[in-house]
Amino acid sequence: MTYIPRTLEGLLQNPAFQFPATLVTGPRQVGKTTLLRHAAGNKRTYVTLDDPLLATLAREEPALFLQRFPSPVLIDEIQYAPQLLPYIKMEVDGDRTPGRFWLTGSWQFHLMRGVSESLAGRVGVLRLLGFSRRELENDADRDPFWPTPDHLLARLAGAPFAPPTLPELFEHIWRGSFPALWADAAPDRDLFYSSYVQTYLQRDVRDLAQVGDTATFLRFLRACAARTAQLLNLQDLCRDADIAPATGKRWLSILESSGIVFLLEPFHTNVTSRLVKTPKLYLLDTGLAAWLTAWSSPATLEAGSSSGAFLETWAVAEVIKSWWHHGKTAPVFFYRDKDQKEIDLLIQRDGALHPVEVKKTAAPGKDAIRHFQTLGRLGFPVGPGCVLCLVSSPLPLSDNVQAFPLGLL
Repeated sequence: MTYIPRTLEGLLQNPAFQFPATLVTGPRQVGKTTLLRHAAGNKRTYVTLDDPLLATLAREEPALFLQRFPSPVLIDEIQYAPQLLPYIKMEVDGDRTPGRFWLTGSWQFHLMRGVSESLAGRVGVLRLLGFSRRELENDADRDPFWPTPDHLLARLAGAPFAPPTLPELFEHIWRGSFPALWADAAPDRDLFYSSYVQTYLQRDVRDLAQVGDTATFLRFLRACAARTAQLLNLQDLCRDADIAPATGKRWLSILESSGIVFLLEPFHTNVTSRLVKTPKLYLLDTGLAAWLTAWSSPATLEAGSSSGAFLETWAVAEVIKSWWHHGKTAPVFFYRDKDQKEIDLLIQRDGALHPVEVKKTAAPGKDAIRHFQTLGRLGFPVGPGCVLCLVSSPLPLSDNVQAFPLGLL
């Protein structure tokens, strides 16, 4: 398989990223191990705790394990032996040379608790998702998405590719972002997702969520996928899956911490009580969401009633990747008030709010930004914004808002 450079690779090789230990977390099969092994070259030992013998040694004899595999070392699937973390702490306390330990982990739900207790201040935590469009187009070093005119024009000028057509964009949305599906010899897409969900249920969720009936959990996962880009209604989700609200809340928390689901928080302030405080639900991989909701092809998805929600989901995930893959927290929210005025994304930086709307249109008008003016009453400066849509080149919509091609995210 041809290696596709990842944005995080630049950060891992940056001397300014000074941590004795680095942990890369994210869902299974998004390329964590491939990324770190490629970045390491032949300069560090690789050991995987998927090997039951090595996992047993790490759990039962952690000190001996670290003697056998001294730093610099890459330890894959660290969640299988959390007993190693206190011993890694002792190692880095004795020698804080940057880059001694590179770790990967998929079970962020329990893993991060152990990391925060054992390696606080000693570990840099990075989050990896599937391929961004920029990575697939060999433009992995692009800065995090920012809706200012200078930034948007720089993205346009530096893009090594033209904006995709609508069918090309929905092919990407339908296929998803898992690296295996973009390999030279990619597996059958339906078979991949079927196997992925079965493996995910069997290896991760059964232990974490105490799932007795995997069919019930799959129903819950499908209900989440069917509601991507909608306000979270936990009661509705649990009613569809026929589970108790407490169970649904726990399962949703696990899906979120595992990088499958993202809850976009609403922007709210004490200035007004008219703002909605319920988060929006997104599946971070649109291909998985499309498979779970049984869209059989990109064409049927594009023509279906959910096309707008999937387009918004893809755009939000691309914005989040652009921040996470640079080692940064995504400063993203959405706006909705009790009059049902809504803005898909608010990006907050330096105290200012930058509105972003996602539209499935090639001819946006003033109507697309009609709710932007409501931000003035929140008590924050309002910066430049944009409408991400299907235009082929930037188009001014007002003094500080322009339409921008979605495919150049």
